Amino acid sequence: MPSDAWKPIEAYPLKRLDRLFADDPNRLARFTHEIAGIYFDWSKTHLDDALVNAFLELANERGFTRVRDALFAGEIVNLSELRPAEHLAERGSGSSAAVQLAAARRTRMRALVDAIEARAFGPVTGLLHIGIGGSVLGPHLLVDALGRSASRLQIRFLSNIDPQAFEEAIEPLDPATTLLVVASKTFTTAETLANLSAAIDWLREHGVADPYGRTIAVTAAPEAALEAGIDESRILMFSEGVGGRYSLWSAVSVSAALALGWDAFEELLEGAAEMDRHFRYSAPAENMPLLAAFADLLYTQKLGCQTRAVFPYDERLRLLVPYLQQLEMESNGKSATADGKPVGRPTAPVVWGGAGTDAQHAVFQLLHQGTVTVPVEFIAVAEDEGGLPEHHRQLLLNAFAQGAALMCGSKSDDAQRSYGGDRPSSTILLDRLDARILGALLAFYEQRTFANAVILGINPFDQFGVELGKRIARQLAEGEGEDQLDASTRALMERAGV
Repeated sequence: MPSDAWKPIEAYPLKRLDRLFADDPNRLARFTHEIAGIYFDWSKTHLDDALVNAFLELANERGFTRVRDALFAGEIVNLSELRPAEHLAERGSGSSAAVQLAAARRTRMRALVDAIEARAFGPVTGLLHIGIGGSVLGPHLLVDALGRSASRLQIRFLSNIDPQAFEEAIEPLDPATTLLVVASKTFTTAETLANLSAAIDWLREHGVADPYGRTIAVTAAPEAALEAGIDESRILMFSEGVGGRYSLWSAVSVSAALALGWDAFEELLEGAAEMDRHFRYSAPAENMPLLAAFADLLYTQKLGCQTRAVFPYDERLRLLVPYLQQLEMESNGKSATADGKPVGRPTAPVVWGGAGTDAQHAVFQLLHQGTVTVPVEFIAVAEDEGGLPEHHRQLLLNAFAQGAALMCGSKSDDAQRSYGGDRPSSTILLDRLDARILGALLAFYEQRTFANAVILGINPFDQFGVELGKRIARQLAEGEGEDQLDASTRALMERAGV
């Protein structure tokens, strides 16, 4: 979208990172902030005061404050579908009606969790959570990050329609004492319904007389769940205004609440609410999601960076990267503005990454000496909970050393051993990994994604781009449209016998 406010940013001469530190003794204080038990360090990016001011002018032009206020007021911000974005209501912000409804539904969710814990469903040792996309990625991340030693149940997650995924998911579960949780906003998602049908058959084949009685549905379309055979008393709802990738704050996370305990789920929401308050009320120049968005836009728009790499140096956060891939690329992977015009500039970068230190031995060669610039994000946890303190110390030192090496580099007369440096990174250091801090971290990423979208003028709350391939697959499954396919696709179908 053409805008004069981009011109000062695009024309601004960037200094090397080491020069930025040398020229500004207060740089560290200026670009580090501590919020909700998280220390954010954006000092190793190319942002400086002049660039931040230029981005603030751009944000003002794009009406950032007005759109942010509309989001928190529960007004319509999803313009293509004429809906508010009501995931904030799950953590206490939005219209009073939406907040009250979310609280009432959370009370119903709590009652069901209490009933399960009171053995109203009989003995329960395991749970199979079925969904896809946001209906799985968020709860799976929560349980993997927080429930490895604390989970009271054997929790398995199933999303892929691949039969191997089904067999692997059910392998450790006892069908006689397993509950099914099926999460689908519309309750029409083909993969989810196919996996639900297979799971129902599995329970029945192993002697469960009433498999639907051991099935909980989480949906925004309760009528569809009823038609599928789920009893009304086992249906949990969330709002049509809660997008799948923003839904972990809702009843979609009933599996996580059962695994981690209700108190942990409430702490997750409170941590997110604390980050929401920071995003809503802090001064723009100290607003961490907004500053992070400025850095994102600096690298995509000015330097043409097409990817951003995220490396959690904590095995418990290994699922954060796929979670962020959906959050950021499904939200902002758009080429049209919210009013249907061409964006005219890059939008979301490709998010990729992996867990440190494994990734150092796989992809860091390119990051240090490759021909593309990739902004890197390190995430680490200060507190050691693993029982091997020297291992944890080495883990943290590796994370910090990589950021230093990317920035400073190392010159050598041997070109193959020379590091150019001046490669940007940011670091997020968590005091500890608990439910409240994880909630704040995930809310930070949501609000950062939102800030990027507002400045680019796009709608982060729809996802029409995922529909075309699904529609063609559905038509082919119904025996339609094959004559309209390209020769390559027809040959693949014939060769595979489908």
